[in-house]
Amino acid sequence: MSRRYYFLLSFLPGLGELGARPGIEPSAFRAAAWEDDRAGEIADSVLLERDLLAREGFLAGEIEDPEPLVLSVEQVRGEQPLPDALAGVERPGRRVAADAVWEAYYRHVARTARRTGCEFLRSCVGFEVALRNAVAAERARTLELDPSGYLVAEDLADEDAPVGGIVAAWASAPDPLRGLRALDEARREWAATRSRYFSFTLDELAAYARNLVLLDRWRRLAGEERPSGSGRAA
Repeated sequence: MSRRYYFLLSFLPGLGELGARPGIEPSAFRAAAWEDDRAGEIADSVLLERDLLAREGFLAGEIEDPEPLVLSVEQVRGEQPLPDALAGVERPGRRVAADAVWEAYYRHVARTARRTGCEFLRSCVGFEVALRNAVAAERARTLELDPSGYLVAEDLADEDAPVGGIVAAWASAPDPLRGLRALDEARREWAATRSRYFSFTLDELAAYARNLVLLDRWRRLAGEERPSGSGRAA
């Protein structure tokens, strides 16, 4: 029988809609998760996306004072190398250098899912890669570019992920911020159908972490005149 995390998941407050202030800070969630090694490892794999987006924002001049949770400030600022698990995956024809890091990230999360037996995390990687690649391909086609140079970790993508309608909503959005909103609303809906609420398992914990990252992102975007990553697929 898989372990149940009754105390941890009962302790966590409910999460609201995008734009609402989360009932718990990501740092407090991480500290609570690390009361157990497997829970902490899963929490870090999800929270790491937040740090990598902050790193992109800082290097692009869109964020002045990043506050990472898993990486160090120096790693986010590009002053120290990223952990070995995030060493960029190079391949011929890659057009965006940062995509090497994102491919390494998705492979790192997939390994964590296998090691911990977290089905939500495994499915989330498949969905995220499929969605990211679909958005990248649509953007490339719009610019009359070859989409193949903008794809990451295609072997991890869930071929059955329902991303067509999501991409259409993103593409028809009147501005990048509302395009990102369409993507993140779809991410929340997808997670809600797979979170296994009240199972008190690692799947429920991983889904909570995923939603917390999304809410934290929109809380930050609400206070930014020029939101970081508003035109990105990540």
